[in-house]
Amino acid sequence: MSMNNLPLMKALAAKMDYLYKRNEVISQNIANADTPGYQSRDLTKVDFGSVLKSMTGDNKIAPVHIEQTNPLHMPGPNAVRSAKDPKDKLTYEVAPDGNGVIMEEQMVKAGQTQIDYNLMTNLLRKQSMMMKIALGRQG
Repeated sequence: MSMNNLPLMKALAAKMDYLYKRNEVISQNIANADTPGYQSRDLTKVDFGSVLKSMTGDNKIAPVHIEQTNPLHMPGPNAVRSAKDPKDKLTYEVAPDGNGVIMEEQMVKAGQTQIDYNLMTNLLRKQSMMMKIALGRQG
């Protein structure tokens, strides 16, 4: 059995591939910072809930909802909008030529993507070192 067939290694490789592609998209945004009419793009994040649903298959597990029996009670977490609601994000800074790339935002995204990629690289390295130690191959 190859280490590439282990679920953890597949997950790490998939995350690294996602981060690589996101870095390409951010690079395109930065490269087109002066292109008239260009709007910045980004990849959508993977929804853990949908991944979990696909993993459970057709088990028909009923979702758990918090019931609000009194209107004065605190609503469930799905009833309250988050401050970081992505639907509220609109491009508010647009150049006179219609360009919507905000360089500061792109640089923050690029930095976060680099940090996440380094984390995945370290996890991959540590996991492979742990496997070597478990197999009795030091180093």
